[in-house]
Amino acid sequence: MSRALIIPMAAHVSLVAFLYVLLTVARAPAIWGIGRRPDGTNPWASVEPRISANLSNQFEWPLFFHVACLILQLTHVSAAAVVLAWTFVIGRLLHSGVQILTRNVQLRGIVFTINFLAVLALWLLVAWPAEGVWLDR
Repeated sequence: MSRALIIPMAAHVSLVAFLYVLLTVARAPAIWGIGRRPDGTNPWASVEPRISANLSNQFEWPLFFHVACLILQLTHVSAAAVVLAWTFVIGRLLHSGVQILTRNVQLRGIVFTINFLAVLALWLLVAWPAEGVWLDR
């Protein structure tokens, strides 16, 4: 069995794991006192809410990505599905970078559109597979 869609799914899970680590580091000064500035403030205080929001976002639209990939993995993995899956993952990486490192909502929306369209296209492949793919599976 091909793992062509499992690998981009694992890449997204790796991104989520990295975000958990980053959030833990960002909260460490406030929670454990590790890494506080000499004046006692948290050097991550301005970015921590953006990391937290981005982590929460990983459990919204990406859910549909994972479900579509699992269905396609169990039925038929096409080259188009693999390209769309990697497009989604790269888009999520870009989206995370934009959301965490900038306050540019317009750019974030443009990058999100990449992810959104990739998942919609994956669902089109699920809903209307190539002729003969579903043959009584």
